[in-house]
Amino acid sequence: MTDLDQRIARVLRERAEGDIDIDRLLDGSRTRGRRRQLRRRTAAGGALALIGVLGFAGVTGPPLTGLPGRLPWTAASPTVAAPVPPWADGVAGAAQRPDLVGADPTVLHLGVDPAKARYLGWGVRGFGVETVRVEVGGGRPVTVDVARTVEALEGLGIEGFPVDAVPTRHPFDGAVRQAGGTAGGLIMSWQPAPGVYARAAMLGGDRAELARAVAALRWDESRRCAAPLRLDALPIDTTVGGCSVDVSAFPGAINVELTLYRGRSATMFLRLQYAVAIAGSRTDGNRTVDGRPAYLYPDGGKLELLGIPKAHLIADFGWPGKGFTETDAATVLAGARVAKDLTRPETWD
Repeated sequence: MTDLDQRIARVLRERAEGDIDIDRLLDGSRTRGRRRQLRRRTAAGGALALIGVLGFAGVTGPPLTGLPGRLPWTAASPTVAAPVPPWADGVAGAAQRPDLVGADPTVLHLGVDPAKARYLGWGVRGFGVETVRVEVGGGRPVTVDVARTVEALEGLGIEGFPVDAVPTRHPFDGAVRQAGGTAGGLIMSWQPAPGVYARAAMLGGDRAELARAVAALRWDESRRCAAPLRLDALPIDTTVGGCSVDVSAFPGAINVELTLYRGRSATMFLRLQYAVAIAGSRTDGNRTVDGRPAYLYPDGGKLELLGIPKAHLIADFGWPGKGFTETDAATVLAGARVAKDLTRPETWD
């Protein structure tokens, strides 16, 4: 393909899309255990772009009125085009710079051809793995995890798969293997470029559907981990370690999560969950954050900023480490900026 062909193709893709690390987890079995816990709780340019995937089942305190719970990746395709993460201009893709994969929690070093697949979500996990979820018309989500080392993918769970159905070691030979027991899961592990390790998985469907999803991936481009949520302030000695976004039910619902770290053990999750089914907004708090009503949950580990229409914004600072405090959570919430119209991706930046 000539340089002119490449530029023409890029313009067509942009128009088609419309306006529209990591060593924090402890060694040995504790490391593996925390990774599994983090995966279960998550479903992943400045370092202040946020995003995530998590429901609030089991949360105590006042009811989350109208909240439908954790939205499945298998939600029916919306009638409008799902958001597409914007270009990360000037950043090489995984094929050109495999050493960058998973190194920046705000950048994905791969993309998806919007003419071949629809984004259901994307994210960068806090231990060196980038993830995209897509569907290619069959209604089944395909999860693609990418890392620059084999070790980063070892023991990494797959959403929807039983833990014991996911092999801890993968032969990266491009073969499609059966997994997931009676669920009929398929897993393919391969190297799309030297120094890049990828794994694609889906429950149900057939090998042709999985092959179409893999063919829709682009390894020569980078995308920003954009979301309708930003931070203007962080507590002292705190870094952003991961982001993820779920747009599988867009525009009816959006789920966003940012993972914050302090040292090697303290972790805070900032979660934004928007749904048109949420009735009104709560204003009866027991705390204030920057002059706005907030609610500290009875367990003492979650602080919610109130008054955001059809949405819940919660800083969960009580799990898994106790290195963050209510004051830290208040700092994060005070600096949080939610887009005025969450259904207009062009306003997210």
